[in-house]
Amino acid sequence: MNKIILVVLAVLPVTAVSAQEAAAVASSSPAPTASNATPATAADVETLRQQVQSLTETVKALQQQVKDQQAALEKANLTGESGLPPNPEPSPIAGTENSPSPAPGAPSRFPTEDTSVVTSTTAPAASPAPGASPSPSPGSFPITDTTVVTSAPETISSTGAGASLTQPITIGGGKNYMNISLDGLFALAYSSARDLDHIEVGDHDPQQRGFNARNIELAFDGAVDPYFEGFANIVFKLDNDNETEVEVEEAFMQTTSLPFNLQLKGGQFFAAFGRLNPTHPHTWDFADTPLVNGLFLGPDGLRGVGAQGSWTLPLPWYSQLIFASQNGRGSTGFSFRNPGEDGMFFDRITTDREARGLQDFVWIPRFENSFNLSDTQTVLAGVSGAFGSNETGANSRTQIYGADLLYKWKSSHAEGGFPFVKWQTEFMYRRFEAGRGADESFPVAETFHDWGLYSQVLWGFKKGWVAGIRGDYVHMQDSMFTDDLDRQPRWRLSANLTWYPTEFSKIRLQYNQDFLEQNFFLSTQQVESIFLQWEFILGSHGAHKF
Repeated sequence: MNKIILVVLAVLPVTAVSAQEAAAVASSSPAPTASNATPATAADVETLRQQVQSLTETVKALQQQVKDQQAALEKANLTGESGLPPNPEPSPIAGTENSPSPAPGAPSRFPTEDTSVVTSTTAPAASPAPGASPSPSPGSFPITDTTVVTSAPETISSTGAGASLTQPITIGGGKNYMNISLDGLFALAYSSARDLDHIEVGDHDPQQRGFNARNIELAFDGAVDPYFEGFANIVFKLDNDNETEVEVEEAFMQTTSLPFNLQLKGGQFFAAFGRLNPTHPHTWDFADTPLVNGLFLGPDGLRGVGAQGSWTLPLPWYSQLIFASQNGRGSTGFSFRNPGEDGMFFDRITTDREARGLQDFVWIPRFENSFNLSDTQTVLAGVSGAFGSNETGANSRTQIYGADLLYKWKSSHAEGGFPFVKWQTEFMYRRFEAGRGADESFPVAETFHDWGLYSQVLWGFKKGWVAGIRGDYVHMQDSMFTDDLDRQPRWRLSANLTWYPTEFSKIRLQYNQDFLEQNFFLSTQQVESIFLQWEFILGSHGAHKF
């Protein structure tokens, strides 16, 4: 739209000048009469020649201005020729109004992407789902969740027309660019348990009484060339001794122009298992990881080096098949080839071996579908799996199955995305073959059948304000041979209130009540915790999965 306005503004003066000069010439040169017309003098001819030359120079100058403006806009917006789809992994805080747009001819992908929990009013309209009308009726519920909170006009920068203050820092131009952003997530915690790090199951959750800095994320994204785009997330965190740890959370490239709605990804990335695992902590609706995610998929989530392919099916609604393979080794392959802490996992001495073949990789399929129940309601449902070997025996295997459901209602008369109601739930079942360990001695081999779920409801009752409640439960099959804390059944009830002052920040207050059930070795424990979480962002991430 800005380009059209600038071109019109540039061309209008040319048209006006031409019309005015033509009118002047017409009025100063009446139609010749029969015999009594006065011949033009040499001075009249010279004056007319000078006027024509001046007009020609003016037109050339305006034409050059139009060309310069078009070139500048193409360089800034990378429109049309690059064919880049929307970023699949942006931040929930900042909008992506200045991100490159996909080529008009590129196959449309269903954007199950949340452009933000807070986004600018200048954000472009979301792409319609396959088979959907490109121009939804006013007040209709968007398949893409463009906002939970929309920024006020005062957040628009005065440095450029419509420029957002959360525009990412961009390096490069033309068909290559790189955006840089920084997200800082901090928490103040109190708990009735002194060992809070044994109560919280996520590595980015608050881990100690007092202040915590468990997730400071430096994000990069950009166009590699017309065929690939790249993403990287480097996370800095401070442990309980205030020592800095650095991890490459994600670093991958993916295709942008494959036919038949296909896309390939390769590098280090979160597995597309369920709703929460593929996302980053700053996008979560609660301050900590659900129990089932942390105890089944691991404190860092299920992620690793591998490759993934996805196919958006040619159906009237959004339907996508995803299939990935990862090494599944280390703590990020928690239930798989994880050597455990000090070489022990579930009280077995782990083998910590190299991959012997394809059977030692983790294979991760997912199938998800989304459709609108009405103009104000949408549903997204998916099933996932993860299959591979584990390190507790020579031939031990792990299978994890998951099902997830998301329902969202947003009023057709919403202001800035409010009011809204969002319900999200995930269920997981794990079959874990625990072997006899590296030396094939005690304890005996066991097969654990564990299951768990969480369910949460978010209510955006006022612009910038969201209240949430979540229930967690994990059932661990009892064992007479292990007193591992991770094998203790437990449940949790959480309630929070989040305030988004602007699109640059958020403040969250959360209360947890944990209840750890008794088993053969471990006694009952009840814990109460309170978290005050705050976050800021510099620059902006792209749109996150909706």
